[in-house]
Amino acid sequence: MNKQELIDAVAAATGESKAATGQTIDAIVEAVTKAVVSGDTVQLVGFGSFSTGARAARVGRNPSTGEEIQIAAAKTVKFTAGKAFKEAVNAS
Repeated sequence: MNKQELIDAVAAATGESKAATGQTIDAIVEAVTKAVVSGDTVQLVGFGSFSTGARAARVGRNPSTGEEIQIAAAKTVKFTAGKAFKEAVNAS
């Protein structure tokens, strides 16, 4: 499902216009992004939580030459699925 399909599905479920639904989804994504960038965790009970994680620096290998390369440390975004979401996925 892409963004437009999500907008269509939510608009159909709520009876709102697609334009208003699109603006709402954009606002939600922006709010979650801002919160995670600032270091906060966003928890949506039953769905999951978004937070930041850290990936340590490590040595990798160039697959075409076999040469070792240094991979820098980086921040990552973590999503942890909530209990209800996991159960819904596993039930199908």
